[in-house]
Amino acid sequence: MAAQRRFLQLSDVAEILNISASQTYALVRNGDLPAIKVGGRGQWRVEATVLEDYIARLYSETRAFVNAHPFGADEEQPD
Repeated sequence: MAAQRRFLQLSDVAEILNISASQTYALVRNGDLPAIKVGGRGQWRVEATVLEDYIARLYSETRAFVNAHPFGADEEQPD
């Protein structure tokens, strides 16, 4: 069994969140997803625990949104 890595590349984060690499970079650059730059070329890395905290925060924010906006109250329903 492989040990879990402490730090993830942005490509790993993109795959986990099922979003594009550019969306992941934007999350990091605008400060939504904390990350660090390491190495001489300044490669971005996201700590695995920080990513899990970010996901938990999104669940919380989504739950609050759903509670504040009951289904059908202000959204168009899909065809």
